[in-house]
Amino acid sequence: MTDTMSTPTTPLQDTKFGKKSAGPVGWLDERVGLAGLVRKNIRKVFPDHWSFLLGEIALWSFVVLLLTGTFLTFWFQPSMTEIVYDGPYEPMRGLEMSQAYASTLDISFDIRGGLLVRQIHHWSAALFMAAIIAHMLRVFFTGAYRKPRELNWIIGIGLFAIGLIEGFAGYSLPDDLLSGTGLRFVDGLIRSIPVVGSYLEFFVFAGEFPGDLIIPRLYMAHIFLLPGLLLGLIAAHMVLLVYHKHTQWPGPGRTEKNVVGFPMLPVYAAKAGGFFFVVFGFTTLMAAVIQINPIWAYGPYNPSEVTAGSQPDWYMGWVEGAVRIMPNWEFTVGPEQYSQTFSLNVFIPAVLLMGLLFTVLAIWPFFESWVTGDKEEHHLLQRPRNAPTRTAFGVAGMTFYGVCWIAGGNDIIALKFNLDIFTITWICRIGVFLGPVIAFIITRRICISLQRKDNDALLHGYETGIIVRSAEGSYAEAHAPLPRDVAYALTARPRVPELTAAVDEDGNGVRNPQGRKARLRAWAKRFFFAHDVDKPTQADVDAAAHHFHDEVYPPHDLPDDFSGVSETGVPKQH
Repeated sequence: MTDTMSTPTTPLQDTKFGKKSAGPVGWLDERVGLAGLVRKNIRKVFPDHWSFLLGEIALWSFVVLLLTGTFLTFWFQPSMTEIVYDGPYEPMRGLEMSQAYASTLDISFDIRGGLLVRQIHHWSAALFMAAIIAHMLRVFFTGAYRKPRELNWIIGIGLFAIGLIEGFAGYSLPDDLLSGTGLRFVDGLIRSIPVVGSYLEFFVFAGEFPGDLIIPRLYMAHIFLLPGLLLGLIAAHMVLLVYHKHTQWPGPGRTEKNVVGFPMLPVYAAKAGGFFFVVFGFTTLMAAVIQINPIWAYGPYNPSEVTAGSQPDWYMGWVEGAVRIMPNWEFTVGPEQYSQTFSLNVFIPAVLLMGLLFTVLAIWPFFESWVTGDKEEHHLLQRPRNAPTRTAFGVAGMTFYGVCWIAGGNDIIALKFNLDIFTITWICRIGVFLGPVIAFIITRRICISLQRKDNDALLHGYETGIIVRSAEGSYAEAHAPLPRDVAYALTARPRVPELTAAVDEDGNGVRNPQGRKARLRAWAKRFFFAHDVDKPTQADVDAAAHHFHDEVYPPHDLPDDFSGVSETGVPKQH
């Protein structure tokens, strides 16, 4: 089904404004005029592929977060006022703690279903970030960020960044020893910013760490500011998704100008609604059987104590790891009474590295468009193997992230496997530079090999497993041509662009003022495409067709003309 199909209409009645639906719906439409817009969009077509569910997991996880978070706000007290605990958890009775920590204990042990909802909320936050990252990787590896979706890609990066902050804010609210250790880490991160770090610390914490206001401030940001920003960005993301139409995988009948799939109503809405309950049920099952964040095991926060083996939530673990493997680069400038300490050992791996990550992600679509010279609109996705250099960069980034993530748990790894923590740290220090390079080279070679495999399948078909004997007595395995829909999908990609050298001078010897920029762009283009394997030409396909007609087996099953796929990937008409 395509998005150009006709749709049934509801009964109409004549009015001075034209044809309108009868009854209350018609009365309302006469005053707000939304019938045409609604009628058009409820029949909007969405393609069907499992990878598109990654974004839906993020969306429904956010809905679960809103529902469970609303429940928790009824009993949580965001106050750092010290009290003596006299609640239902007997091992903590008589201890001094903040009201925030005491109310979290009450939610866990006194409120019916409170612990389950707390764990659903925490697991949903982890799943939300996991789904966002997986969704962004899918968009990156398939080139779904290309024109006209660059703005939506940037919105996705904003969702990712705000999600990190929102997760950290919620993680810190219980004011237990583990979350307090995380807050101390962020305090060091803020203070490492040159010149203004100490002033920012006093601004955030209302004085020296930990102060008396950080939990109330985080609470307001967690339940109002950050969710509002997330809701706005999600709404903008969905509006642009509808406006640009959904991307789709190449296949028969699918072009850059249509969408093949199912309509919003009733098919897609029913599937999406059912998927919400799948996500909710799976998250609830995890919360019921897998414990997460047992704050009663950590105790209330005390600035003079640190939890042994403390680890942040997984999506922040790579920042912790980058700080752990960073050498102790620190120096002081100025006389003693006016000295300024530059803590590069924290600033570079935490502040600078995170800023670099989001900057590179944001400019990548524009950088790739500049290198390739591709200014066309794209609504068909690319297979990762057909963009080897981009795929290699993505895997290299994942490798860098993975090494930093491992380094964030170097103490736990050393303890559980009885290894030397310094050896692990040095392996991670070397691996964070060497690992991405090795991953880049291997990934690009794999993609190029897969391109050759696809070309071989197009020209030589697939192995039938049938051994035939020729009249001369030789044996060979018969091959059969690929089905037309498979052949279409394999060839529905543009040809490798022509690689030309930059022109430094024109025919009259006048120097090109953009010569240096042109040379840089030509080098980058060669780096991107020089190793790519182009798809077969029409002559190659015609020769393969004659080859299949000469096969001993099975001549009666071969198409009349195997050259059914043109160089543009569009099937020929027969």
